[in-house]
Amino acid sequence: MYGRNAASSAFKPTIVDTAIENGNFKTLVAAVSAADLASVLSGKGPFTVFAPTDAAFSKLPEGTVDALLADIPKLKSILTYHVISGRRGVGIHEVAGKTMTTLNGQDVEINQLGDKSTVQTANIVIKDIVCKNGLIHAIDSVIMPN
Repeated sequence: MYGRNAASSAFKPTIVDTAIENGNFKTLVAAVSAADLASVLSGKGPFTVFAPTDAAFSKLPEGTVDALLADIPKLKSILTYHVISGRRGVGIHEVAGKTMTTLNGQDVEINQLGDKSTVQTANIVIKDIVCKNGLIHAIDSVIMPN
C-alpha cells in the first residue's frame, strides 16, 4: 500500500463513494455505473484512479459523452485507461517520471515538473484523495487510449 495514509484510509469511503460525495465527478460516476465498473472500483483494490472532473468531460466535443454511454466496450476501455493497480501517490519519489500500466493494458506516463504533475496530457489538479481502497487524482482532461 506504499504506506501513504494507509492507516487512516481504512475508515474512508471507497473510490466510488468518495467520487459521489465529492460532487465534481458526476459524469465519471455515471460512466462508471454505465460500464458496470462500480463494483470493481468499490472492491478491495487498491487502485489509483486518474479521475476526470466534470469540467474535463465538458471539454470533449459535443455528443461524445452520449456516444460513449451508448458504446459500452469503448467506454470501459477509456475508463480502465484511467486506473492503475495499487495505491500510487503522485509525489516525485513515488511515480513521477514513470510509465505505469493501466487496467486496460496500455501504459500511461506520469511526470512532475516543480509543483505541476501530469498523466499523459492531463494536468493533475488535485492529488492524493485518500479512499478506503486506493487514491483518486483529479485531472483536467479525459485521457484516451490508443
